[in-house]
Amino acid sequence: MRKLIPILLILIGIGAGLGAGLFLRPAPIIPVEDESSTDGNSTAAQNTPSAETLTEFVKISNQFIIPVVEKGRIVSLVILSLSLEVTSGSTELVFAQEPKLRDGFLQLLFDHANTGGFRGSFTDADNIVILKRGLKEVAKRVLGEAARNVLITDMVRQDS
Repeated sequence: MRKLIPILLILIGIGAGLGAGLFLRPAPIIPVEDESSTDGNSTAAQNTPSAETLTEFVKISNQFIIPVVEKGRIVSLVILSLSLEVTSGSTELVFAQEPKLRDGFLQLLFDHANTGGFRGSFTDADNIVILKRGLKEVAKRVLGEAARNVLITDMVRQDS
């Protein structure tokens, strides 16, 4: 009987591990589809996304660090991480144009900071909408129609 207990524990552990692995496995990856461009008259068009409607997400490689200046001194730093939603197959274009994107994003972020966008309640919905709209305009200017959206994945303000 004592020799069976370790074997039973091992079998129970293996069974629990297999069950947990099956239960917790990640869902299959399904491409994101832009609903605004599907043809409502055709069920085939609704069920089969075209290459133009598929999107990819590209993380901009480094964070953006923006100083918030008041009366000639830095009172806080805002740190942002951004990702871009682009049309399928545009990832290489994003990486090729990343220096231009970073330059445009930084200029916009500095302007936003200088106009008070990162002071007070900087995560207010109105401030975020204004910021995201500007970031999207920069992305469209650099990438053209390949740019779908700009996602703010992290945003932190560190006060001095």
